[in-house]
Amino acid sequence: MAREKWASKLGFMLAAMGSAVGLGNIWRFSYVAGESGGGAFLLLYLVFVLLIGIPLLLSEVSIGRKAQSDVVGAYKEIAPGTPWYLTGFFGVISSFLILSFYGVVAGWSIYYFWNYVNGQLFTSPAGGYGAAFEGFIGHAWHPIGWHAFFMILTILIVYNGVKKGIEAANKVFMPTLAVLLVALAIYSLTLEGAAEGLAFLFQPDWSALSKPSIYLAALGQAFFSLSLGMGAMLTYGSYLSKENKLPSATVGIGLMDTFFAIVSGIMIFPAVFAFGIQPSSGPPLAFITLPSIFEQMPLGGFVGIVFFFSLALASLSSSVSILEVPVAYFMRVFKWSRHFTSVITGMVMFVLGLAVSLGMGVWSGITPIGDNNILDSMDYIASNILLPLGGLSMALFVGWYLTKDQALEASDMTRLPLGPVWLTIVKYVAPVMIILIFLNALGFIG
Repeated sequence: MAREKWASKLGFMLAAMGSAVGLGNIWRFSYVAGESGGGAFLLLYLVFVLLIGIPLLLSEVSIGRKAQSDVVGAYKEIAPGTPWYLTGFFGVISSFLILSFYGVVAGWSIYYFWNYVNGQLFTSPAGGYGAAFEGFIGHAWHPIGWHAFFMILTILIVYNGVKKGIEAANKVFMPTLAVLLVALAIYSLTLEGAAEGLAFLFQPDWSALSKPSIYLAALGQAFFSLSLGMGAMLTYGSYLSKENKLPSATVGIGLMDTFFAIVSGIMIFPAVFAFGIQPSSGPPLAFITLPSIFEQMPLGGFVGIVFFFSLALASLSSSVSILEVPVAYFMRVFKWSRHFTSVITGMVMFVLGLAVSLGMGVWSGITPIGDNNILDSMDYIASNILLPLGGLSMALFVGWYLTKDQALEASDMTRLPLGPVWLTIVKYVAPVMIILIFLNALGFIG
């Protein structure tokens, strides 16, 4: 069976942007920036995206394009007879864990979008937004229905293939998302008190740079935001033709991903400060804090509709790339059709998500890792162990297993003056940075 290809380089870039731009940019970036002091965190985040994120992104995409295979098959193709292929399983396993809880949270965003459309959340429910959110996620089957709906959408897009499904969807999703977020950011800037929010985001508190935790938070966010280490970018790269040049594409993806994160910050922080909310509100920011802000805004109900539609759209573009990782692997290994593989793999992830959803309610007493519930435990294993290990293995593979000439040729950096600089970062700097994230996540430093 001939391997599927992107219809264009732009299609690949939009799909890769769709993978990178998700809950990590809109939801996670805002609360991590809020908890980490705003401007100083943003400055470090930008530095790490440019110096570490984009070089690693180029490494991951180059492996996929060179091998023209999935996240496990790529290493078998380039390094036959070696155990390097085990690196790919970090991606396959983490994709099952991540989409099982990512789909649940994305289902919440669709639920909120629908309840803004029908006007239910225009004003505070009885007991407040916090109680309404806790009541919803703790319900036995309500969130499961929304999770199922989100997974069906994800499966349908992957089911339709690379060109007609993933590429076609992202050609609509990404421009739409950009317009919506920019519109929300502009509206947020019109609020009284918005200047304080902008100052928080763009005027660094230089004293914060003395805290090691802020460096690790910024580095971790750069890594998380660009979807590195899971194999999604490798898989997407494998659908690229050899004539498509990688350096310009990966720089474009990294810059656009950063643009979405910054626009999200401009959208959220002026509103947070305008209504006297603490910027360090944490993970509940999107589902509890922002609805309470929207209620107080002029036309706040309509702002809520646009915000949660954007959140659902960003979630869907990312979930498609996560599902594609195991789908591409199982299609090669078992010779299954794309249609069959998409449905079966998506159903398995949905079943895993049932445990996550029930873990918010009737199974809330189940804490697999420490005091962490099922969702947090899955997130911990995937984000703090599997993704850093996958990213570290990838950097070591490109930097140390491949020869200098092979690495530069695979990445289209042979004739570029920055080629040796890129390789030095991948070979020496990135592994050290990833190990620091890993040790911090496990509680050994920070």
